[in-house]
Amino acid sequence: MSVFAKLKSLFASKGPRVDLEKRFQTIMRVGQGSMSKLWKARDFKSGRTVALKVLDMAIIKRQEQRMKRAYGGKLPPSEGELSIGLKHENIVSTLDWGMSTKDEIFLVMEFIEGIGLNFLVETKDPRLTGKRFNYLLQAADGLAYMHEQKLIHRDLNPRNMMVTPDDALKLIDFGLAVPNTPDFRRPGNRTGSINYMAPELMKRNPIDERIDVFSYGVTCYEVLVGRFPWEATESTERMKQHMNMPPQDPKKVNADIDDELAKLLVRGIAQDPKKRIPNMKEFAEALRSLERQDY
Repeated sequence: MSVFAKLKSLFASKGPRVDLEKRFQTIMRVGQGSMSKLWKARDFKSGRTVALKVLDMAIIKRQEQRMKRAYGGKLPPSEGELSIGLKHENIVSTLDWGMSTKDEIFLVMEFIEGIGLNFLVETKDPRLTGKRFNYLLQAADGLAYMHEQKLIHRDLNPRNMMVTPDDALKLIDFGLAVPNTPDFRRPGNRTGSINYMAPELMKRNPIDERIDVFSYGVTCYEVLVGRFPWEATESTERMKQHMNMPPQDPKKVNADIDDELAKLLVRGIAQDPKKRIPNMKEFAEALRSLERQDY
């Protein structure tokens, strides 16, 4: 049974599905991802302002077919099922989820007033000064918590990290997340953001939570050094070629990087997962020991 069919059956047994136009007053569109649309909305049920995410079912169905092939006919839990149980200060809170009267899967999340970490990095925003380590360590804490819940994010990058006006960072978007179990560590499902994608995922090898460690390592390199470890590209094949070469030495790109920090950054993006930093707890502890208040 597909995720879509399973959810239709589930919500049929729970009672009427939700009429989104009656339950929510959409205030403004605040984003659109590859698989969804996002609105700032007023939830009449709770009386609070929320983020309303509505999934594109045509894309979801196509993704299901890819996942079935990759996972031997099995499908992971839906984004709503996974995210509703995540309770951490550095992860966006999912308040509700369900099926609409128009056969759309929707999620209701806390509305975050803020901007993506990617925007701060790409525009070289002065707000980063003195706060780079703070943002990265918050991301590490949120990701370590996800791994403790036996989940793999699969699409970690600065675009999926929101920074609030009071400098809190929250991980968002769990549309590609899967349980960290043998069924979903199988090779084959090559999805995610190319410039942050671990070599073993790109090569369709078996994976585990170390693909997130790699993505986090690329994010740290980008935030602290000021560029990608390899030339950015939109081509999977081109990126595979880049990864046959070692990453650019952080100190040659940014002379302000300390020797020990440079070593840590390179180890975090080791092409061989056995040589990579093994888990987020160790990565966070090492990064915290090298924290600089002026950076």
